[in-house]
Amino acid sequence: MQAVRLHGKADLRVEQVDAPLPPRPGEVSLAVTAAGICGSDLHNYRTGAWITRAPSVAGHEFTGHVTALGDDVRHVAIGDRVIVDSRHVCGTCPACRDRLAQVCAHLGFLGEAIDGGFAEAVTLPARNVLKAPDGVPDRHLAMAEPLAVALHALTRLAAPEGAEIVVAGCGPIGAFAALLAAEAGHPVQLLDRNPARVARVAQETAAQTTDLDALARRRFRHAVDTTGNGAVIAGLAGCIAGAGRLALVGIGAPASVLDPVHLVERELAVLGCHAFTDTALAEIGERLPDLSPRLDPFIAETIPLRHVPGRYDSLIAGDTTGIKTIIDCTARDG
Repeated sequence: MQAVRLHGKADLRVEQVDAPLPPRPGEVSLAVTAAGICGSDLHNYRTGAWITRAPSVAGHEFTGHVTALGDDVRHVAIGDRVIVDSRHVCGTCPACRDRLAQVCAHLGFLGEAIDGGFAEAVTLPARNVLKAPDGVPDRHLAMAEPLAVALHALTRLAAPEGAEIVVAGCGPIGAFAALLAAEAGHPVQLLDRNPARVARVAQETAAQTTDLDALARRRFRHAVDTTGNGAVIAGLAGCIAGAGRLALVGIGAPASVLDPVHLVERELAVLGCHAFTDTALAEIGERLPDLSPRLDPFIAETIPLRHVPGRYDSLIAGDTTGIKTIIDCTARDG
């Protein structure tokens, strides 16, 4: 079968590989239909930060239909389309027992800890799939994971009803945070250095656009950073109002950017937001039929597997005006 495998830092290859092994007890096999390229995929490719095994089939945002079941799998059936949980967890550590798998002591992700979904087929733990709602296109099911990340960040932020929310970064997570915030009735302010991208998100979410200089002249108490950029995070923390809440979901380079004295004196809450909870993914699954009509404008393009390495390079170079690249894992031409 055709697969996109990460062999090492900046070494991504389209290859013909053996089909995945049949599922063992507690596993399922999928025919993968659609996948999405995530910013963390690009970060791992560019830096090698999370390479724990190589080569590994990349991709943790994907969907497909069940082709085989291991023993004792009852929550899905052969032929079911599924939403995929990207988290690879142990299920036994204290965090997992507390239903906080996003901070599992042994947390990894599909496409890193085990083979992911940039392929025609995959075998994975059955706990990583949920039956998908009827009537939602596969391209939208592949967006369930980043939507859950955005929802988890907003849940952690806990902005009161009707409160304005500032969203920094208009990549997929920022765009979906803006969409979900607007759906919940929050006015949204957006900032991003890509004018075309911020304009697209603003158009689709009825948000306003801003920048750090303008934010310094207005009062806001709730913000989500999806950039991971130290200067942006410091800028938000510097101008957010007292008793404000800043949710951090973007991953960049490690840096010391926040003054603890400032946090104390201004009573600022800084909230780390890692991946998502079981509840967030399940909620997105329930909401996808209603969200689906709003998702196509966020898709920049759809490409076949063989175009993925080149698209990684162009995305890293900033060659995009759209939000999300979707991979048609069934297409062999184009």
